[in-house]
Amino acid sequence: MLPFQPLLHTGVFTLRVLQALASDTFIAAVYEHAVILPDPTDKPVSPDAALALMNKNMDVLEGAIKEAAQQGAHIIVTPEDGIYGWQLTRESIYPYLEDIPAPVVNWIPCTDPSRFGPAPVQERLSCMARNNSIYVVANTGDKKPCNSSDPSCPSDGRYQYNTDVVFDPEGKLVARYHKYNLFRGETQFNYPKEPEVVTFETPFGKFGIFTCFDILFHEPAVVLVSKMQVDTVLFLTAWMNVLPFLTAVEFHSAWAMGMRVNLLSANTHNISFAMTGSGLFTPEGPAAYHYDTGTEEGCLLLAELSAHPWRSPTYPPAVNWSLYAASIKKFPGQNDAFSGSVQQDIFTSSELRRKAGNYTVCQGDLCCHLIYRMSNKRKNEVYVLGAFDGLHGSLIKYHWQICTLLKCKSTDLDTCGQPVQTAQTKFEMFSLSGTFGTNYIFPEVLYSGVQLAPGEFEVLRDGRLKSKHGTSKPLLTVTLFGRLYEKDLPHPLRT
Repeated sequence: MLPFQPLLHTGVFTLRVLQALASDTFIAAVYEHAVILPDPTDKPVSPDAALALMNKNMDVLEGAIKEAAQQGAHIIVTPEDGIYGWQLTRESIYPYLEDIPAPVVNWIPCTDPSRFGPAPVQERLSCMARNNSIYVVANTGDKKPCNSSDPSCPSDGRYQYNTDVVFDPEGKLVARYHKYNLFRGETQFNYPKEPEVVTFETPFGKFGIFTCFDILFHEPAVVLVSKMQVDTVLFLTAWMNVLPFLTAVEFHSAWAMGMRVNLLSANTHNISFAMTGSGLFTPEGPAAYHYDTGTEEGCLLLAELSAHPWRSPTYPPAVNWSLYAASIKKFPGQNDAFSGSVQQDIFTSSELRRKAGNYTVCQGDLCCHLIYRMSNKRKNEVYVLGAFDGLHGSLIKYHWQICTLLKCKSTDLDTCGQPVQTAQTKFEMFSLSGTFGTNYIFPEVLYSGVQLAPGEFEVLRDGRLKSKHGTSKPLLTVTLFGRLYEKDLPHPLRT
């Protein structure tokens, strides 16, 4: 039996490749993982204890990978922090890290595990890919020693990176990415010295990869799409949902539509940290998505996607996002406009007092225009049109331009912008546009219960976000979320 095993693996792998080559589609999977967390501690545990915890998480991931492969998936994405969790300091995370080489070394850890020192995590991930003939995408930690000859070397003599890895169906390491835009709590990791733009070719398209907070920035997210022209982006995240604009499924679906690429988004699942929301998103909308705040269970999603979405007959055309709004000579004034806080940003807003109408609000260089008609305006529900043009964020400041129709939490206008998940009011139609100073706009429509609205809205080439046939469910928000990357403050590494 022993000589037969490599031949069997080669035959399965070759069949998978031929199947992918024979079609312009592929089957993708993402797994939302309820991560088993370490006990919070400032002190490092032993390497054996660290590996024991990681193996518990990898046991769960391996089950999802096997199931995905059995259902024909060619690639599976697992989430950020999916192997060792979080609640770790710079010191206490060290036993969980491995030295991860650059893919140029041409390495299959499953068959040569000790080539670069102890690497049990990479070995096991490699074997999961090899044994199931599937691309496996995972997040783990990389460590790199340094010394005083490097003026940037940390005092403990090592760099630590939040790292994504990709293993091909033979188990070979084909991609490694170090997260460039660290979230404010990630003090256990270092910034890479330069932003990395990581791509790799597959029989079913060109792929790029980045992590969580990276999606909001020009490097690497926009560079991958606009310069490297990838077909599909792999997105590993530990995303804490923030209404009204930044719930995971809402923004990630909008980003795929705005950037006109596939986005395979795998989130961690932890209700106490408001983490949920994964999906397989395309330029036309979600192929499959999951949002669950009621259980502590993980979820596997699969969908068949276009390998080269830009070849699809339904591929959306390029949009001039300010064309319609800039052509409007006069809209109703904003005498009743008021200022209110949304995620600590001060929006200029106007209440929609009538069942139907035209409204405009302006802030800075941005004017937002709305035409709407409600089908059942509720007296106990208030909606506003809001505009924001300015910097957002704390450690890293970045420039938003946002036009939004949103439901307030109560009839008190001071609650407009506070998180709200349910509504009762439906709209017969809406058309939202703005005088944006950027073409990087992400269209969002969110229904009551934090549900997406696939197929129920469209973006016209002149920049209008319009309903097609009214809303089938009560409406929470309609948003055009814009990013003026050129007005961002410098990355912390550059200051």
